[in-house]
Amino acid sequence: MTLSRRFVVATVATTPVLSSIVPLSAQDALPDARFVGFAQAVNDFEVASGNMALQRSANENIRGYASRAITEAAYDASALSKSRAEAGVSYAPDGRMGPMTQNLLAQLNTLQGPAFDTAFARAQLQVMTEAEAQYGAYSQNGKSGPLRRYAQLTLPKAKAQLEYARRNAGGR
Repeated sequence: MTLSRRFVVATVATTPVLSSIVPLSAQDALPDARFVGFAQAVNDFEVASGNMALQRSANENIRGYASRAITEAAYDASALSKSRAEAGVSYAPDGRMGPMTQNLLAQLNTLQGPAFDTAFARAQLQVMTEAEAQYGAYSQNGKSGPLRRYAQLTLPKAKAQLEYARRNAGGR
């Protein structure tokens, strides 16, 4: 087999593998005001659910995650407020994340102990998966410079929180 034929065969053979590794379409960045609403909904959820976890869970992994989430979300909310003011962008509720996080908080509010821990871990995984995807999209394609910088600074923290959430959810 010639060198060029080997290259073609190898390329064709690995194409299905590569397409399963690299997503075919990236998430679109939200418009500026909706991104602010999205990020605020994430921050509000992290604080509220974290406070619930500190009251309702005896699991040290859940409580540790909750403490980190509250601290990070409080910082991120302050940074978001400053970035939003710098950008001159008004707040618009995100029609998807806001209702989703409110529903998750309502579900968590009915639970205690191990049932709470399981639901909390799943809720965190869901919210942080969305957050990591949107912060990644906005950090690359967002229209507002100050909000794009906010997303770029928040993305590594969202990735770390997502990894912690995966660990907590995987142990269930």
